Amino acid sequence: MKIILHVLVLAAMFGTSSAAFTQSTANYPDKTIKIIVPYAPGAFNDAMARIFARKLQASMGQPVVVENKPGGGTVIGTDAAAKSAPDGYTLVVNGFPLTVNQFLLAKLPYDTKKDLTPVILGGESPNVLLVREDSPFKTLQEFVAYAKANPGKLNYAASGAGTSQALSMEYLKSIAGIYVTQINYKGSAPMVTDLLGGQVDVMFDNFPNAMPHVKAGKMRALGITSAKRVASAPNIPTIAEQGYPGFDVSVWYGIFAPANVPAPILQKLNSELNKALKSDDVKDNFAAAGVFILGGSIDDFEKFNKAQDVKWSSVISKSGIKAE
Repeated sequence: MKIILHVLVLAAMFGTSSAAFTQSTANYPDKTIKIIVPYAPGAFNDAMARIFARKLQASMGQPVVVENKPGGGTVIGTDAAAKSAPDGYTLVVNGFPLTVNQFLLAKLPYDTKKDLTPVILGGESPNVLLVREDSPFKTLQEFVAYAKANPGKLNYAASGAGTSQALSMEYLKSIAGIYVTQINYKGSAPMVTDLLGGQVDVMFDNFPNAMPHVKAGKMRALGITSAKRVASAPNIPTIAEQGYPGFDVSVWYGIFAPANVPAPILQKLNSELNKALKSDDVKDNFAAAGVFILGGSIDDFEKFNKAQDVKWSSVISKSGIKAE
């Protein structure tokens, strides 16, 4: 009799919790959603979060707030999201740093793969390989040939060892068999100043940062890191088409949630965010920032993440780069 009673109690408890789970999932969202940005306000990560917050609030009928938690190369804000309740009410913006930090940093407070789950890949922006307009290098081939013949004589600017600028060059170095000395800077602006002033020879920079200088005739673009040429700059050849097939580097931006968020909630968020990416005003916002819209399914984003892991674990391992 006691055994039967125990089984009935367990069944009742399971049924109650299952019903509550189903109801909470069906009613999602019924309170405020928070999007954590692991950067200070101003960068595109922050802009994308605010664009998505506005769209989700309109389509889902609940407040959506953005919280900036910068520091640690995105680690602080990402950790806060990873340790949040897996209920779909806390999201985080991250991208390229999320991939490379796991290979650059000796220890992270979260497990990149086990503690976070992808929601949607928002967009990406390629880098451009730049020299001064009066540089003797007119093409990527000329730059590589000189660097091979003169190892260590050329230097390049980058805003930190683990940034997309530095890793774009390390990737090129590894597949082209060249050696170029890295000079670190605190941001793109001083990099540009020293490239134009002749203190450094070459650099990669993000597409929206680079193009005003190229269009002004102050810099020459030797190649772009995207897999295909960019429609707004069709005269810049890709690095891939110049003898390095498969070369593809982008600064990408995605939305993640803590692990174990119910699948229906993840699918609902993915669907709403894909709708947002197709709206004209969002397209205009992304285009103005030089970011190309991607979107797609959760599975698409998971495959993208796996490919990024394979690529950057290899590049970072071969280069010996460590976080500063």
